[in-house]
Amino acid sequence: MRIKKAVITAAGEKQRLLPLQTLIDRDGEEKSVLGILIEQALLANIEEVCVVVWPGDEARCAQAVARHLGHVRFVPQPRALGYGDAVYCAREFVGGEPFLHLVGDHLWTSGAEASCARGLVDLAAAENCAISAVQVTRENLLPRYGAVGGRRIPGRQGLYRIDTVVEKPTPTEAEQRLTTPGLRAGYYLCFFGMHVFTPALMELLEGQLAAAPDARVSLSPALAELARREQYLAFEQQWRRYDIGARYGLLNAQLALALDGRDRAEVLAQLVELLAARETGEAGGGPR
Repeated sequence: MRIKKAVITAAGEKQRLLPLQTLIDRDGEEKSVLGILIEQALLANIEEVCVVVWPGDEARCAQAVARHLGHVRFVPQPRALGYGDAVYCAREFVGGEPFLHLVGDHLWTSGAEASCARGLVDLAAAENCAISAVQVTRENLLPRYGAVGGRRIPGRQGLYRIDTVVEKPTPTEAEQRLTTPGLRAGYYLCFFGMHVFTPALMELLEGQLAAAPDARVSLSPALAELARREQYLAFEQQWRRYDIGARYGLLNAQLALALDGRDRAEVLAQLVELLAARETGEAGGGPR
């Protein structure tokens, strides 16, 4: 399976401006969040990227990623019908091929030269199936994420066969439906915001929309059905995700990029200096 296309969703009413925020990337260059995401996809040998946007945001998004316009297409989500509908808006772009999917309000670091997206794409190609990156997450954080239940694949580090998918489960629901052998009690596999999907997902989303044309469409029910229909894997890695829409999320993402990049030593020195100055100020009673 060769993955040549990527879909980035950036159309949520509360998230639509987050991908336009500017950060200093790990290479020391000023870039938009959307530009960083597109570069991560291109580093994974993706050839074309579709960005699903709020209607009317095409021009400002194009300006934010001007250097990559030859690889990018913008598609509006005409009606705010949810995450699943946003993904489905890229159906013509996908055209019956497997695709990488990234959410537009997250950034990731791998701690290595290869991007997280490259690792996931390579694994999906090798396994010839859909695969989602996941992270072991405490039960008090379950209201933020979709979660999966499954079984470890013998002899494969961090690889699970998904049996169940639930959107933002309660701890009780997770305990009943999402317990995964090998994880500590109270911990579950939650989505990482990065996936490789087969064309079957678009067929399942089409069925949901046909059944309830004006209802909001969640992605999780389609993924639960995908797991019943074909092999669908979860991949746990020690990568880090940063939700830039969370409180201090943009600050945390910036620090992570800086500490993962070429200026790590300089940034660490500045942080130590800042903390030392703060401690000195507090010990001396602060400014007078």
